[in-house]
Amino acid sequence: MNAPPRRPPRQMTLTPELVALTLRPEPDLGPEPGWTEMGESELDAMAQALDEDCGPDPLWVFAYGSLIWKPDFDAIEHRRASAWGWHRSFCLKMHRWRGSPQHMGLMMALERGGRCDGVIYRIPDHDRRDQLRRMLRREIRFHQNRDMVRWIPVRTEQGSRRVLVFWAGPTGPRILSRLPLEQVAQLLARACGPIGSCAEYLFNTVSHLEQFGIQDRNLWRLQKLVASEIRALHTGDRPQA
Repeated sequence: MNAPPRRPPRQMTLTPELVALTLRPEPDLGPEPGWTEMGESELDAMAQALDEDCGPDPLWVFAYGSLIWKPDFDAIEHRRASAWGWHRSFCLKMHRWRGSPQHMGLMMALERGGRCDGVIYRIPDHDRRDQLRRMLRREIRFHQNRDMVRWIPVRTEQGSRRVLVFWAGPTGPRILSRLPLEQVAQLLARACGPIGSCAEYLFNTVSHLEQFGIQDRNLWRLQKLVASEIRALHTGDRPQA
C-alpha cells in the first residue's frame, strides 16, 4: 500500500483523556425498534449483485469515517480521493450502538453538497464477493438500511474512479440535517452506547484523517467544541467556541 503523508498530525484539542471521560458501561438493547435483520441469503444476493455491477473493473471502496480506522475488509491498495458533491455530516440519529435512549447519539453519513476528502481502498479480485458480504453485514445488515449503498465517482491523482460507498444521501425521520455544530457537539459529548461513545468515534475519525494529511474544517472545529463540552460537563467550566 502507499504510505500516508509524512506531515506531522496537528495536535487535537479532543484528547484521549477527555474521550475516556465519555466512556461508560451501557446495556446492549439490540436493534433500533422496528428494524429487521436481513437473512444470509439476502446478504449473499446483495453481494452478488454488487459484484456483478462492478464487472471486470477493480472494486474500490470509499472510506470517509470509521472504515478508515476500523475497516472490515482486506485491501491491496489505497489512495487519497475526493468526492465532489458530498460532505461529511453528523446527521444519523442513534439510540443504540453509540447512543442510548437517555442520550441520543449522531453518526456520520454523506450529505449532498461540497467536497469530501477520504481514502479509497482496492479490494482483492479473487474474493471480492466475500469481502462485499463482510462489508454489507457490518454497514447495512437491516432491511431498513439496504438502500444505503451506492456507486459514486471520486477523483484521485491517478484519475477518476467509480467507487462503492455506504451511507450517502440518507433520508427519512432518522436524519437530522444542518444542525449547528454547537448543537452537534452537545450531543456527541454526552452520547455513549454499548460499543463506545460518539466522542470516541469523532476522535478516531479526525486523528486518522490527520494521519493521511486530510483536513476537514468542520470536523476540526467540532472536535474543539466537543472537547469544551466534555470539560464543562466534568468541571463546570463554560464551553468556549
